[in-house]
Amino acid sequence: MAEVSGVENKEMKVIVFQLMDKEYAVGVDVVESIEKLMSITRVPKTPSYIKGVINLRGVVTPIVDLRERFGMEVKPLDDNSRIIIVSLEEFEVGLIVDAANDVIDIPFDSIRPQPEVVGSIESEFISGVAKVDKRLLVMLNLEKVLEPVKRVSSDEV
Repeated sequence: MAEVSGVENKEMKVIVFQLMDKEYAVGVDVVESIEKLMSITRVPKTPSYIKGVINLRGVVTPIVDLRERFGMEVKPLDDNSRIIIVSLEEFEVGLIVDAANDVIDIPFDSIRPQPEVVGSIESEFISGVAKVDKRLLVMLNLEKVLEPVKRVSSDEV
């Protein structure tokens, strides 16, 4: 039985997705939907990791390839590839990922500050690391990941 004091929310619900051989997570509170790949219209004069835009239910949404954004090896998209539509402060963007695995609850006390790891994606993009059972999930800081995308989109208007 849930108490009403507001301290009971000891878990964070996240979407787990894959890039290369690692699992990443973003809070479900910012995820609008998970879509199969669709036709992406290229936009000239944008960084290479911004693949273009899609028209999703009447909303023109920029699409970012997270592998390329993080400087990872680019691989051809396949049937497992997904576009995760996220919304930050009225700004919607799609993230291309290798696969969207599942939705899980992460206890807040299992989330640790991101370690200083040489050779990983830029540490500014990571808000923390969560150990859940035998899985290690990298928690993304979407504000930092999407900062240049927001600038490009506002310049287009």
